[in-house]
Amino acid sequence: MQKFGNMLSYENQGVPFLHLSSFEKQAWLNHAFATRLGGVSTGVYAAMNLGFGRGDSEKAVLENYRRFCSAAGFSIENLVATAQTHQTRILRVGASERGAGILRPKPWHDIDGLVTNEAEVSLCVYGADCVPLLFADPVQRAIGVAHAGWRGTAAGIAAVTVSAMEREFGTRANDLLVGIGPSIGPCCFEVDEPVVQAFLRVSVLADAHCITEQGNGKWKIDLWEANAQILRCAGVRQIEKGMLCTRCHPDLLWSHRATGGKRGGMCGILSIRG
Repeated sequence: MQKFGNMLSYENQGVPFLHLSSFEKQAWLNHAFATRLGGVSTGVYAAMNLGFGRGDSEKAVLENYRRFCSAAGFSIENLVATAQTHQTRILRVGASERGAGILRPKPWHDIDGLVTNEAEVSLCVYGADCVPLLFADPVQRAIGVAHAGWRGTAAGIAAVTVSAMEREFGTRANDLLVGIGPSIGPCCFEVDEPVVQAFLRVSVLADAHCITEQGNGKWKIDLWEANAQILRCAGVRQIEKGMLCTRCHPDLLWSHRATGGKRGGMCGILSIRG
């Protein structure tokens, strides 16, 4: 076991994967984040590419899923995938949705978050700089995932997911545990004024100390702290930042900025154990 940022790194069957320590302590859950290592893809997708539709062969991507799932303790048949478009729509899924987006087409569009309270329904969220968020309610035994790029972060998808779990499962925000997975850090997320203005228009972010001016019309934004502040304002008190920057670790993790967009994709998976 190694440590990267605040995340724990394991390897099984030649496939590395990452855990958040707070989620690892929850015996009723299984979770893992993929790296870019341990798969069969080649070229710009080498080696663990979990992104369909990027130009890699479907056969290779499916084999990568099989290897990652086998190493991290999931069944590929139980996976359910988001349909990420930088929106804030959250979908409740269950046993009948198993396999959607992996083994069969997704019957939904524009879904950047998933929630469930059913066991062995493994929720997948994707990123290669964007922030993957994991949600767990140990009282109601419910979980969720959300994809928070800068647009989704500014639009408050973290709070929208909390609200969805409150509505669907009776979750109380102060019972929730939320994890922030591998994503671009405040060290590397440099943006221009239109992005900054999108954040400054959000009252809970304007004074959140997540924006740093660099000069020359550039700023850096801390997406980890921005999402944490949104979660705090939604009543969440248990938040773990993985503190692992994708841009700083291009040999371990996929980063859109590091590769110029020529890349594979990673996912985080969260499931209630059966």
